[in-house]
Amino acid sequence: MIDGGLFFVSPQTYFHMAVLRLLETALLDQAPEEYDVIREMTVTLDGRDRPEPDLMVVPYSALGQLRQTSFDPSQIVLAVEVVSPESVGRDRELKPRKYAKAGIRHFWRVEENDGTPVVYVYELDPATGAYAITGIHHDRLKVAVPFVVDADLTRLRRGRPGDGAGQDA
Repeated sequence: MIDGGLFFVSPQTYFHMAVLRLLETALLDQAPEEYDVIREMTVTLDGRDRPEPDLMVVPYSALGQLRQTSFDPSQIVLAVEVVSPESVGRDRELKPRKYAKAGIRHFWRVEENDGTPVVYVYELDPATGAYAITGIHHDRLKVAVPFVVDADLTRLRRGRPGDGAGQDA
């Protein structure tokens, strides 16, 4: 739910699923032990806004109970959105603006460029309350905050549908 309106999830592409798997695995492998990586859950920004980031990193202390469906923005260490053709406006403009206003310090937006992910990394500027871009990562995502992450983005190319890899001759 964004601005009180419901948005229904469209069928996801292979690219979207593969990027989520790649980043989720990297985050799970490299996040400090006090953090967990969350998929398909919402963050409650206010009474009209409860978006669902593709991935979130939260401290284990934010996990309340098994029936929990949402997190408070103060609990979100990192929010990640993978842009789909039907979500471009929401993922590039609306969600980042709302996440920044809610105080989520770290945000990654992932876009597809010729079959390869490009990760746009943002950090909240406390002086302006808006996100400032801290890097654009093409072949390798390597960051030091909110914790050290080093991920080979080219791994997505291996076995990509249509490239012949993994097919029997």
